[in-house]
Amino acid sequence: MNLITAFVGIPFAGMLFFPFLKVKGKGMLTLLLLTVNIILSGYLAVQSLLGTPFSTTLPGSYVTGAIPIRIDALSGWFILIINLIFLTGAIYGYSYLKAYKKRNNSLTLHSIAFLLQHTSIISICGIQNSLVFLIAWEILALSSFFLIIFEHENPVTIKAGINYLIQAHFSIVFLMIGFLWVLNKTGSYDFQAITTYSASLPGMASLVLFLCFFVAFALKAGFVPFHTWLPYAHPAAPSHISGMMSGVIIKIGIFGILRMLLIVKTDYLTAGYILLVISVISGLYGVMLAIIQHNLKKLLAYHSIENIGIIGIGIGLGCIGIGTGNQVLTTLGFAGALLHTLNHGLFKSLLFYAAGNVYQATHTMEIEKLGGLVKRMPQTTLLFLIASISICGIPPFNGFISEFILYTGLYNWLSGGNLFSMLAAIFSTVGLAAIGGLAMLCFTKAFGIIFLGNERSPLPPTCREVPFVQLIPTYLLAAVILLIGLFPMLFIRLLSMPVGLFTGGTMWTNNPLQDGVFEVLQPISLAVWLLVLLVALIFGLRSYFRSRSRVSTASTWGCGYVAPTVKQQYTAGSFVRTFGKLFAPVLLVEKEETTVKGIFPNEAGYKTHSYDKVEKNLIDRILKLNKNFMGRFIFLNNGRLQFYILYGIVFIVTVLGIPVLYRYVVSFIELLKLL
Repeated sequence: MNLITAFVGIPFAGMLFFPFLKVKGKGMLTLLLLTVNIILSGYLAVQSLLGTPFSTTLPGSYVTGAIPIRIDALSGWFILIINLIFLTGAIYGYSYLKAYKKRNNSLTLHSIAFLLQHTSIISICGIQNSLVFLIAWEILALSSFFLIIFEHENPVTIKAGINYLIQAHFSIVFLMIGFLWVLNKTGSYDFQAITTYSASLPGMASLVLFLCFFVAFALKAGFVPFHTWLPYAHPAAPSHISGMMSGVIIKIGIFGILRMLLIVKTDYLTAGYILLVISVISGLYGVMLAIIQHNLKKLLAYHSIENIGIIGIGIGLGCIGIGTGNQVLTTLGFAGALLHTLNHGLFKSLLFYAAGNVYQATHTMEIEKLGGLVKRMPQTTLLFLIASISICGIPPFNGFISEFILYTGLYNWLSGGNLFSMLAAIFSTVGLAAIGGLAMLCFTKAFGIIFLGNERSPLPPTCREVPFVQLIPTYLLAAVILLIGLFPMLFIRLLSMPVGLFTGGTMWTNNPLQDGVFEVLQPISLAVWLLVLLVALIFGLRSYFRSRSRVSTASTWGCGYVAPTVKQQYTAGSFVRTFGKLFAPVLLVEKEETTVKGIFPNEAGYKTHSYDKVEKNLIDRILKLNKNFMGRFIFLNNGRLQFYILYGIVFIVTVLGIPVLYRYVVSFIELLKLL
């Protein structure tokens, strides 16, 4: 109880001091209070992963009733991920926000929202009272909104923030529908009432209840077609907030789905197939849109959708394993999903922090305007390369480990099932392989165009590596990425407790997380590292012997081009032009082209602008219909104060009259039943 009181009370008490502190003091106090909360929540998380779940009940109030707080192994796993990413984000943000030191009021609001975001997201992992859960969910939505609109003077940023806020409240609507459904039947806010009630429902009704919760959490996680807020919110937010939103905020949607799978007793087989199809589509669609992006942060945002799809594939496999009684498939599916949740949090936040370094050095996120940054920012280049290799699932980094577990689960499913399940397994395996291949294409483009070659446009004279303090959290993330790649069994064994919640226990025969099935991963990682060291040794020897020999420098044959320019390099668009033409029916790319005329043309140009087909065909149509509908009531906006007062009175009377009208309707229906 004391821990919970301190966890909630310390940030709120500290917020009172923010308006009176200078810029440096705000950053220091934010980091201090966050560290205290990380220690408090981390202690409970570690205890739960070691087999001692935390459970207590707060007295609550007349409105909320008792508030149960339960931190099991699943909550513990997510709390540790959240704390790690928030800590690195706070350290990175402390240095990153020095460029905005003149915005004192904005930094005050930013610091308060930052602490509220951390407190609310950790609370969501432990609260099991539906009403208080909704309050924490709303606080998370509002605090994230204020963090996104930090640069509120930009209309694009405000639009992105409002877009996020609206879709976050659609998520709350579906959560309320699910909770009210259960509350109406049980009269209890406790999550245990959901378990009891769903167990009494027929299969289809329990599936509908689960899908109601799934839609709510899928909106937060970014599954297709609920993903359209991500490509706007991530580029608009400061880079450390983008890293945390992609690293942990969307993962709270994954936590919600996993939590509901534990407490809603449903048709797991059908739910698994639905999740699998949505996840494969999300992964493929996300990476395909990422490839054609020319804004680095927007590219990374679409890759978040791709990786949410990969995590969803694991959850789908786990559900199918539960539905078919295949414990090995259940274990591998959920283990792969949980480990990839951690892995994605690491390499995606690292990519966003590296993108922030690039932005502060060059003042642009347009890939087409960059190039040759390896000469000016060698450390950022190396860190971006490590994260890029990891996100592509290539050994010896952490992305390879979690995807290997998922492939193992798919092959296990493929080897022991009927024709339908075999076709589904083949579909999923091909989809996962295609996601990995397309990710390699995307990050080859991103890394090559940004960091290699020559400058494609003049860079600021101040373009240089960021201060070392800003690089500390990125090196920490890179170290954990390498650690998971080198010693995967340390982390795989930690998954036994959270995965055991889905299998019914941690100790059973042939548990692949315990019996050494994945011991082969460490030799693979070590072998790849030996290859890397061998290549480095060869290049080192080559450089050494070249330095001792006389080297003559001369121009090479220019193939007829005696005056080469930077425009002769590959652009981001030309690099993926073949891909764009191949998948043109799926993608939506607008072109602006000035055709070449004559032997010696004066000018020529070619620009492309990508757009999301799902957004155009779904969100834009809804907005257009809403605009047309609301336009019919424009006459109400007549500028007369008397009418506005009348509207307010009518609204209040209507709100007060609804309960009375509801009571009369119920009484009338009961009277009809008696007749």
